[in-house]
Amino acid sequence: MFNFRLDFIRFAVQQKVLCFGEFQTKAGRLSPYFFNAGLFNDGASLHKLTQFYAQAILASELPFDMLFGPAYKGIPLAAGTAIALAEQGRNLPYSYNRKEAKDHGEGGTVVGAKLQGRVLIIDDVISAGTSVRESIELIRAAGAEPCGVVIALDRMERGTGELSAVQEVQKHYGMPVIAIANLDDLLGYLQGEAELVQNLKATQDYRNRYGVKHV
Repeated sequence: MFNFRLDFIRFAVQQKVLCFGEFQTKAGRLSPYFFNAGLFNDGASLHKLTQFYAQAILASELPFDMLFGPAYKGIPLAAGTAIALAEQGRNLPYSYNRKEAKDHGEGGTVVGAKLQGRVLIIDDVISAGTSVRESIELIRAAGAEPCGVVIALDRMERGTGELSAVQEVQKHYGMPVIAIANLDDLLGYLQGEAELVQNLKATQDYRNRYGVKHV
């Protein structure tokens, strides 16, 4: 496990972005944990979050030329990650989309740098994969190449079939999905935390029941 994965889980718990208890998912399952990236909602936590994104991207060694943030959650993530990468000596362009086309001023649906080259998509999680699909279509329509997706947490959980949403994206589009951390990292973290270890069995049981194999 890269150290930043463990550090990210610890940070998410400290920020109460990652909570434990009993939560109903969109699929109707009772999950022993809940992750809400929208709670990274101040300057300091957003800055630290995007530093983790930058670390995960650099550790992946994936070649790319620019960042793209899908509206709306991906917008601050892409901007913040661009800043974090620049702090690491990688100054790269970024852009994002509007939900509706603007018919005045510069017009169009894309704001920021021109989409070109290999484009890395920055998002919070992949649930149904809708925002990833829309982003890929938009990037390809501009003549650029979507080369991967980066997310905060991979729940490693089956969808309607045997694959997870992340695995479905990887299989369907033939591109990698990089996660700062995943459910196995969370399990590893819980094993070493005396105050939270009581959540380990429920989380492991959930992994056994709904989880997928490693990608």
